[in-house]
Amino acid sequence: MQSSILSSWPVDPAYIIIGLAALTLILLIAVIICIMNTRKLYRNYDYFMRGRDAETLEDIIMEQIEEIKNLKSEDKANKEAIRSLNRNQRASYQKFGLVKYNAFKGMGGTLSFALALLDYTNSGFVINSVHSREGCYLYVKPVDRGQTETLLGNEEKEALEQALGYREAKMN
Repeated sequence: MQSSILSSWPVDPAYIIIGLAALTLILLIAVIICIMNTRKLYRNYDYFMRGRDAETLEDIIMEQIEEIKNLKSEDKANKEAIRSLNRNQRASYQKFGLVKYNAFKGMGGTLSFALALLDYTNSGFVINSVHSREGCYLYVKPVDRGQTETLLGNEEKEALEQALGYREAKMN
């Protein structure tokens, strides 16, 4: 009598062989699916690397890098221009006050005026134009940080206070 290892098992060896054959078939199908997915992935990768119209990805990346460099240089130039504009804006006259008045009662009308022009630091000047029958007289008084060394008339003070924001302009 021949003794075999398979004969000592409680399960028929034919079932084991059928089970292994089924497992092998399932694994073969899984391998075929993996190979198909790999080929599809490779085709997508190849299309991606070749790009559109036979452009390579490297060319596209280099173009993007060059464009970024150009944008950075434009950004730097724009920031410098903005700084320059801010410096110029602070030095320009940006606050004003205007008071029209009749310098000589009964003569003419409200042709005389006091005009205050100030910059960012409240420095500038006050112009007073006095209109009479004999002519028009202009007086300029400097303003430094909102103060004057020269005595101001009522209209000049009012124009300066308007420019400083202490008083609202009156509509005549």
